[in-house]
Amino acid sequence: MRILLLTPPLTQLNTPYPATSYLSGFLRSKGIDAVQSDLGIGLALQLFSKKSLERIEKILDKLLQSREPKSKKYPPILNFFLENAKSYQNTVECVVKFLQGKDPTLSLRILSRDFLPEGPRFNVIEQQNATFEGGALYWAFGSLGIQDQAKYLASLFIDDLADLFKEVDSGFGLSRYQEKLAASAPSFDPILAKLEGPTGLLDSLLDELSAQVFDAYQPDCVGISVPFPGNVYGAFRIANQIKKISKNTQLILGGGYVNTELRSLNEPRVFDYFDYVCLDDGERPILAVLEQLKSKKGPLLRTYVREGTKVVFKTDESLHDIPQKLVGVPTYDGLDLRSYISLFEMLNPMHRIWSDGRWNKLTLAHGCYWKKCSFCDTSLDYIGRYDPASADMILDRIEKIITETGQTGFHFVDEAAPPALLRALAEKLIERRVQITWWGNIRFERNFNPELTALLAKSGCIAVTGGLEVASDRLLKLMKKGVTVEQVARVTRAFADAGVLVHAYLMYGFPTQTEQETIDSLERVRQLFLEGCLQSAFWHRFSVTAHSPIGKDPKAYGIELLPEPAVTFARNDLLFFDSSDVDHDGLGHGLNRALYNYMHGVGLGDDVRKWFKRKVPKAKVARNLVRNAIKK
Repeated sequence: MRILLLTPPLTQLNTPYPATSYLSGFLRSKGIDAVQSDLGIGLALQLFSKKSLERIEKILDKLLQSREPKSKKYPPILNFFLENAKSYQNTVECVVKFLQGKDPTLSLRILSRDFLPEGPRFNVIEQQNATFEGGALYWAFGSLGIQDQAKYLASLFIDDLADLFKEVDSGFGLSRYQEKLAASAPSFDPILAKLEGPTGLLDSLLDELSAQVFDAYQPDCVGISVPFPGNVYGAFRIANQIKKISKNTQLILGGGYVNTELRSLNEPRVFDYFDYVCLDDGERPILAVLEQLKSKKGPLLRTYVREGTKVVFKTDESLHDIPQKLVGVPTYDGLDLRSYISLFEMLNPMHRIWSDGRWNKLTLAHGCYWKKCSFCDTSLDYIGRYDPASADMILDRIEKIITETGQTGFHFVDEAAPPALLRALAEKLIERRVQITWWGNIRFERNFNPELTALLAKSGCIAVTGGLEVASDRLLKLMKKGVTVEQVARVTRAFADAGVLVHAYLMYGFPTQTEQETIDSLERVRQLFLEGCLQSAFWHRFSVTAHSPIGKDPKAYGIELLPEPAVTFARNDLLFFDSSDVDHDGLGHGLNRALYNYMHGVGLGDDVRKWFKRKVPKAKVARNLVRNAIKK
């Protein structure tokens, strides 16, 4: 029996999402014929092509002719593209090839600034020129940073085209497709309406790709992993096309989105597209499904099926999840690693890591060793079941992946990599003289002292990410984060002193958070950037999720959950009432303006109130708080 594992559009363009690689490696270790394909990069390559842009030019010509009134103003990229359509069509495939690393000499033509059509996205360069002495590009790249400078310009070119695609299909994004249809969607109706509606350009391209990959592999079963809301519609679109081609092919749906949002699934129409919907780690549930398909009997584990007109949840407690030591080695066999597109969209060395370069993905430990944060889905398996692998086993897997891919860059995708395991792995890497470049997510806990951060850097660590969240000791204690702002300052500075880039995840709008606390949090963040503790950060708007401690006990955090609509499909983000009555959304714009400038080294000495369009309170934080914390 052959199973085809698919990643639907769209995720990252620079590297494969790891789910199918993990599952393929495990299933092959069990003697199962598992093959894989990434339709996300496949769709992207179809879109960023001369043929696609020729089709889009015709679509937009008809669109403009049909719109009324004729004097209406259109988005700048639309008119700019039509004026420069031939130039876009003649250069797009050259740019893609350059961003794939296949044609580095094209950089010199890109730097001429008359090779690419430079649309609205390039305006950012002129805006930055006023800030940086000698101009933004010289400030960022000097006179010899040819490849990086060309990659930056080529990425702006891709961003312009992405804006254009949104005019053709409003659901498009570079790393998501039709996300709004699926995010905490209580009803399946919007997705179904889109599936049954008119076929747009992206739909037709995805249908063609689905048919091609099915014809190439002729599988008996197809598993589709859906990590995010922006992959859901694509997954159903693929399933719909496969069902049209072969009604007898069995389809399995799983992935991160399913694990969080479909735990209350009660929608029979989902099973017009999928025969099985599996929750949590997929290794054991898929084995059970394949055994049932093969022998026509046997138990299932954490799997929804349709019986008659009803959705039924099937699970057998005698079946256990596969421990880390037995999950096998991820394999990228079947994925064309040279086809991925590296982008460099922001002049910040840490921020570019997500979109630039192809990283081998690897998990050191299943779940989170801390699993106490009140905003996190600690009740779910992917967080709550902690199961680390040994350092020797991890290193063996690293060496096998390097042999297969020929690449030594690794992204450890743990919820939070344990300090003790990182130390053991670093020592093994150095002892066995295995040279890799790696980064991953951590908690900013005190165990990351200067001695350990120096060891990690010596082993190949170039960056870490971690949650500072609200940057307020009162709120950090309330959310049971287990860190303080001063502790974070010392840990991040230790990494920075070791030459390791640091990115912080930030949060605003936490229950009972006041406007004063938000301004004070920004002041602490400003100081962390000023003192070289942080190189990059991102603000997230807080939301209550159904499987978090806050979602399960909102009164303990001073909020009240609002009535929910009837849910038959997705349930995750919950509406709530916070009596503090702060305009958090209004503050968000200023917070993001500040961060964007801090990441470019701009405005670090200015009063944080300058970033807001309305009057906000003065920060009450000592302006040397972080500096003093580092000195302790």
